[in-house]
Amino acid sequence: MSEFDPKNKYTPFQRINLKDRKWPNQIINNAPTWCSVDLRDGNQSLIEPMDTPKKLKLFKTLVSMGFKEIEIGFPAASETDYNFCRYLIENKLIPNDVTIQVLTQAREHLIDNTFEALIGCNSAIVHLYNSVSTLQRRVVFKQDRIGVKNIALDGAKYILNKLHKFDEGVIKLQYSPESFTGTELDYALEVCEEVLDCWKANQKNPVIINLPATVEMSTPNIYADQIEWMSNNFSNRDRVILSLHPHNDRGTGVAATELAIMAGADRVEGTLFGNGERTGNVDIVTLGLNMFTQGVDPKLDFKDLNQLIETAEFCTQLPVHQRHPYAGSLVHTAFSGSHQDAIRKGMEAISKSNQEKWEVPYLPIDPSDIGKTYEAIIRVNSQSGKAGSAWLLEQDHNIFLPRGAQIQFSQSVQKLADSSGKEITSQIIWDIFEKEYLFEGKYKLINFSSKKLSRNNSKELVEATISYNNENIDISASGNGPISAFVTAMREKFNLIFRLSDFSQNTRSSGSTAEAAAYVEIKVPDENGRSVFGVGIDTSITLAPIKAVISAINRI
Repeated sequence: MSEFDPKNKYTPFQRINLKDRKWPNQIINNAPTWCSVDLRDGNQSLIEPMDTPKKLKLFKTLVSMGFKEIEIGFPAASETDYNFCRYLIENKLIPNDVTIQVLTQAREHLIDNTFEALIGCNSAIVHLYNSVSTLQRRVVFKQDRIGVKNIALDGAKYILNKLHKFDEGVIKLQYSPESFTGTELDYALEVCEEVLDCWKANQKNPVIINLPATVEMSTPNIYADQIEWMSNNFSNRDRVILSLHPHNDRGTGVAATELAIMAGADRVEGTLFGNGERTGNVDIVTLGLNMFTQGVDPKLDFKDLNQLIETAEFCTQLPVHQRHPYAGSLVHTAFSGSHQDAIRKGMEAISKSNQEKWEVPYLPIDPSDIGKTYEAIIRVNSQSGKAGSAWLLEQDHNIFLPRGAQIQFSQSVQKLADSSGKEITSQIIWDIFEKEYLFEGKYKLINFSSKKLSRNNSKELVEATISYNNENIDISASGNGPISAFVTAMREKFNLIFRLSDFSQNTRSSGSTAEAAAYVEIKVPDENGRSVFGVGIDTSITLAPIKAVISAINRI
């Protein structure tokens, strides 16, 4: 046990004195206004910042997803961002229903450059910010409350003056008390109210007040309390569009955002897959799909998640983790035997009932809704059971083994998985299946024919040639059907003792060359009454079960 006591170095976040809080009883039933900040925060934190072609590719992707507000950067502080802003405007690449957002600090020359970058733009949000936190007032600005508030007000007044002279397009205004989560609530409210007054915000011309968790400092419920307190205490809530800009320093950015929406927020700024400085901004993909799985339309298009992943990885050079919610390559995959069995049964139940409601154990979303295939739902390794190998045979090869055969077959797969210590692919499983059931044993069917004994007799006469230890032997017998007659002929000619216990069949493909797969179970009279299974595959629905009987006899 370490002698270091963290309470001597770190201070716990104090709870908010919020009486009769409402957010715990709320549910999310509508999507917020989304604002992507991928082209700003993502760029700030990249080892290799995006150039204009990459920014443009990502911008077009965000537009195609349905984002109506997109922050394209900090044009006054970055030549790359300035040039990109001008490129979009001059080439008329901003759709009429999309508003770009630009960031600026409360400094006159930066505000001048920001408005210069927006010349010719039809619709934009000018986002003013300055840090107001207790810590930054003390150690960064070395100013008191009044001094830091004046920074915000001086910037707001200068922007208002620029706005009166700017007749190029519609400009909306946004203010962020940066590091809001580390700021006294009464002071954050005071600063925001004076900025709102300065900008003459009203119900017809509301201002976006963005309350950023610039550093995530507390549990998500505290952030929700902060948002509800602010929402309750604005002098005129109708003149405010209450916005969130959460970060993920504690790994709870998604949860904090969901609770803050329940607490009254109208808008969320975030990034695809949570990219951004430090541990990232809040992840809009996860937020949106969380809503989707609750039956709420997120108002964003996630139908081709693989394409979004490809674009984000190309533009940011940041990989999407294999376990990333919804998007990761392994998140819809089960290796565990019990999970595989439950998933398989859930998929079967939906298929048989044709129900619309998605109810599959361990899968909160239908992978096909986000452009994922069912190929990787179940993968097999040493932790898998019978369901895993059976699923892959069904999905990839249309082989539907009886339950008893699944158990026996899985033992062969398990043996190889244990010895190799590696994943067993679908192709390997098929190879094992062929060796188990489709191999050539000492009994081999050379030819086969079947016909009715007579018009008045329903029994079938079968005649076949069997290669037995490299010798061709003719057999024949009659029975109630081809399979029954063939079983009789084999038992009598080769002195075999077994009985046919079960038979089933399915079509493997359609068309003129369609194949049938047949499965038989035979019982042999040993002390355990052992079941032996056989599989036959043929384009003839008559020959497939005959081959299955041969397969089972070869496996006795």
